[in-house]
Amino acid sequence: MGKMSFAEKIRSLFGSREDDGQFYDDLCDALIEGDVGPKTSAEITDSLRDACRKNHISGEAAVTAELAKLLTSYVKDAELEPEDGKTNVWMILGVNGVGKTTSAAKIAKWYRDKGVNDIVLASADTFRAAAIEQLALHGERLGIRVVSHQHGADPAAVIYDAADAVRAKGGGLVIADTAGRLHNKENLVHELEKIDRTCRQKADEGCYKRLLVIDATTGMNALRQAEVFNGAVGVDALVLTKYDSTAKGGVAVSIGKELNLPVAFVCSGEKYGDISLFRADEYIREFLGR
Repeated sequence: MGKMSFAEKIRSLFGSREDDGQFYDDLCDALIEGDVGPKTSAEITDSLRDACRKNHISGEAAVTAELAKLLTSYVKDAELEPEDGKTNVWMILGVNGVGKTTSAAKIAKWYRDKGVNDIVLASADTFRAAAIEQLALHGERLGIRVVSHQHGADPAAVIYDAADAVRAKGGGLVIADTAGRLHNKENLVHELEKIDRTCRQKADEGCYKRLLVIDATTGMNALRQAEVFNGAVGVDALVLTKYDSTAKGGVAVSIGKELNLPVAFVCSGEKYGDISLFRADEYIREFLGR
């Protein structure tokens, strides 16, 4: 099928459809190629086949509309708002290499542009000197305060100080960049649990969020990452990076169905402004090319 988008594949399936069985097999394959995992793809295909038979649905428009309805039941968006006059602490999770530190900076700019008063970036990935330097550079470019300790310091202590700084100013938002060394899972989970306790303790009630950054192009790897982080500390919402509606992008369907996690933001490029709110209906429309 070459480099066709999922939407193009769907249209081509209707064009070359021989019988129902073949169509649904091909649809399942197209979903898998679109980065919806094999298990989820099979379940979606079976549900679609059952619904179409039961309700006598046929024809491209009607079948695609039924598929859209199914996908929409799995994909959710989340609009996160820091509470005014409170200490909000948002922990940014994710493996190294997904654009986590840059996403933290983009989210900080997004909320500053929306008028959130005091925003502090906390450099809690203390294991990578490069991450500390990168966040400091983002803060400098954006004119946003960064709280950091030296390389190798206790990450929880960084968040502690950042939250105190925000509280002293009558409230605001701490965005904490964290480590993502997934190859050493046990250590990572232990460390995140400790940071999680500090964030929970320092944030005002209901003002603590955990955002997981995933690379939208990595398919099943992204689902596995979501399972690890959700199992370790829980995840409130996702941030999709390297997001391009013409590419695969079906990972939001798998994560939504398997883990019931909504998506808050999508990042489409390297610039600070390349971030937007995720809209589930828009995502499904683009995915299906409707």
